[in-house]
Amino acid sequence: MPTSTLTGTVRVLGEPGDRYDEILTPEALDFIGRLDAAFSARRFELLAERRRCAERIASGVPLDFPRATAAVRADPDWRVAAPGPGLTDRRVEITGPPERRMAVNALNSGARVWMADFEDATSPTWENVIGGQLTLLDAVERRIDFTTPEGKEYRLREDDELATVVVRPRGWHLVEKHLVVDERPVPAALVDFGLYFFHCARRQIEAGRGPYFYLPKLENRYEARLWNDVFVLAQDLLGIPRGTVRATVLIETLTAAFEMEEILYELRAHSAGLNAGRWDYLFSLIKNLGHRPDFVLPDRAKVTMTAPFMRAYTELLVRTCHRRGAHAIGGMAAQVPGRDAAADEAARSKVGLDKEREAEDGFDGSWVAHPGLVPVCRAVFDEVLGDRPHQLERTRDDVEVTAAELLSVRRTSGRPTQEGVRANVAVALRYFDAWLRGQGAVALGGLMEDAATAEIARVQIWQWLRHGLVSGETVREIVADEAAALGKEYPWARVDEVVALFERTALERELPAFFTTDAYARHLTFKAEALA
Repeated sequence: MPTSTLTGTVRVLGEPGDRYDEILTPEALDFIGRLDAAFSARRFELLAERRRCAERIASGVPLDFPRATAAVRADPDWRVAAPGPGLTDRRVEITGPPERRMAVNALNSGARVWMADFEDATSPTWENVIGGQLTLLDAVERRIDFTTPEGKEYRLREDDELATVVVRPRGWHLVEKHLVVDERPVPAALVDFGLYFFHCARRQIEAGRGPYFYLPKLENRYEARLWNDVFVLAQDLLGIPRGTVRATVLIETLTAAFEMEEILYELRAHSAGLNAGRWDYLFSLIKNLGHRPDFVLPDRAKVTMTAPFMRAYTELLVRTCHRRGAHAIGGMAAQVPGRDAAADEAARSKVGLDKEREAEDGFDGSWVAHPGLVPVCRAVFDEVLGDRPHQLERTRDDVEVTAAELLSVRRTSGRPTQEGVRANVAVALRYFDAWLRGQGAVALGGLMEDAATAEIARVQIWQWLRHGLVSGETVREIVADEAAALGKEYPWARVDEVVALFERTALERELPAFFTTDAYARHLTFKAEALA
């Protein structure tokens, strides 16, 4: 593992704000600098390997389970670490941005875990990044109570049943341009992880919990190994025993699905399991194989978890986790309870059926996006688990998944509908507008949309155009209609910027890997004078 020799000083280019000095202390910046010095070069190499891998897949090299790691998969004896304090029972997890109101609601919700999301549910403005760290610090200190200007009070419960905090930093592909070393931006993953770990790791340990993380967008075992080395160095630098960190990896990329066991193996001293990040998984499938006509997907609403390739993915995940003593956590229920009684009941029923399938398949818990759905998810898992904290004993030895089954998309393929095209355009434009204005999780049409669902929306449009299933003229007409509707609905909307972003990321011949990298660089960064 690299040493922690500091080669440069982290400079702050973001504007100062209220209480920012509590987060951006000299000691915290030095800690970030040491992580950056140890791991930035390796991160850069792994991102280059991502591009090479994508080129190999595009050239026709078939995806399969790695032969080089067959011994790891065949070895029946290794196991991941035991669950950390507060992570034994994970039957309901709630996700959302690290914003004060969300934090109070999530911690009070009755969920066992709150996943504080700097990745898909946060628009990474400088205010949101540092404000999110302040939210987490105040939550750990139990001083997050506040009253809105309208007089509504948000207070933490007095009991000890608050959700366990698990932080999702941004992925390896993103940078934080407001913190630089020698004019080079620091990897956003190290910023989000490092600031939380520096300020809250020991506090969480003293509170009977620990520094816990969700790791997004990993594509292979080497990226998991990088995270493991980050954990080891961070613990050493702060004098925290190795193995204190716990991390759950989201299996949300196609290539990672072929290396689930290897990812657990690399993180085994720090692993808390795997999560079925199903929305990003569909996004990744289109990114990697969307150029092929046999991988065309229909409207995203029609790609359910009962599709053969999605069943293969989730059943393999449960089997892999339970074979190694790790939690398997189900996917997001994005429904938002509404005021219309019939629509609300329909949403709850749909969520209940989804969670029943997961619990019966062997998952140990699952995600919801709204506090109102916590009781629905909890009731389902209570029925299956009873007094047990999980069902790790269900090793699912009956499951055998082949590479062909993970890629059996043809049986789910189909042509898009006019309604599906319009729905994707509408979601993408509205979400892009909210994201550019600093909002990363948005309720649209009864669903909580985030960056993952917006990514699916725009890459499906790209795929359908690529294969001539919809015309460019039709798409542009719909874009114009939905842009006009957006401007009418929200007079403050940044319509021209939103349309330009959509055109760059969905309508060009070459598909950008993420809309967030383009939008962040163009719209969410600024430079003030470097702070002393």
